[in-house]
Amino acid sequence: MQLSTDASSLAVYEALASEARLNIIRLLLLNKEMHINELANELYLSKAIVSTHVSKLQKAGIVGSRMKRKNGGTYKYCYVTQEYMLIKLSPEQVDASYHEVSIPVGQYTDYEAWPTCGIATTTRMIGQYDTPACFMDPDRVHAGILWMARGFVEYKIPNYLHKDEILREIEISLELGSEAPQTNENWPSDIRFSLNGQHLGTWTSPGDFGDRKGRLTPQWWHSDVNQYGLLKVLRINDQGAFIDGQRISDVGIHDLQLEATNWAFRIHPEEAVRGRGGLTLFGKGFGNYDQDIVIRYYYDLPTDT
Repeated sequence: MQLSTDASSLAVYEALASEARLNIIRLLLLNKEMHINELANELYLSKAIVSTHVSKLQKAGIVGSRMKRKNGGTYKYCYVTQEYMLIKLSPEQVDASYHEVSIPVGQYTDYEAWPTCGIATTTRMIGQYDTPACFMDPDRVHAGILWMARGFVEYKIPNYLHKDEILREIEISLELGSEAPQTNENWPSDIRFSLNGQHLGTWTSPGDFGDRKGRLTPQWWHSDVNQYGLLKVLRINDQGAFIDGQRISDVGIHDLQLEATNWAFRIHPEEAVRGRGGLTLFGKGFGNYDQDIVIRYYYDLPTDT
């Protein structure tokens, strides 16, 4: 979840501005999911008050719920949908000019994949597990998830800039994680990013998450494999390259030869060793964020002199 000083983020800030609601989030994170009666008993609050707090958290998109039967009764079970939030305190530039492209995770133009690996749409596996040839199946363009122990995927970003538009910043957001056999929250992976062959920097994923089902992950998806990732925002401007505001290199937009009609964006997990490595990419219909790889590139127009 990305937040800013824009009014659209107020619902989230208001939902978090309560000790009771923060305690509800804490309990849900500790227990993965709880129903209203359980929360009320733990917090020594009435069910009506807890329901009001949960409703506010749901409206903010922080908590989700589902009805489940247990011991002959039906209960509203709650769970946290957003464990990570990115807050950018600088004001949104409402008059900013940009082009936006959303690329499905399966629409790569080059790849190399080694087991454990696989690719799937929201309705079925494409081919079989641990079969790299499946990455060239024509149905890959509909994929909502892909994973590999080592290799890379490369995407072509169309350059829609006009001659009078001066590129200021490139922003790429995507949900990703490591790739472990089955899942493992403590399975770090050093994931490299490059643009037009220029290494931008490396981000270390902490693990391959499977402690609970992703908010969007289909019900048919096996519970012992990749469930969700972390939403990361990569930015490149004239100051360098950044992940979630943290500098990862001094490579700036002027180092990237961006005059071509297409830009090549590559995601490359470094060579795996025992207990670490790999890459999982989540697109629409999988994980916690309903998006594919989203690219925005901001530009300025020349000022009259």
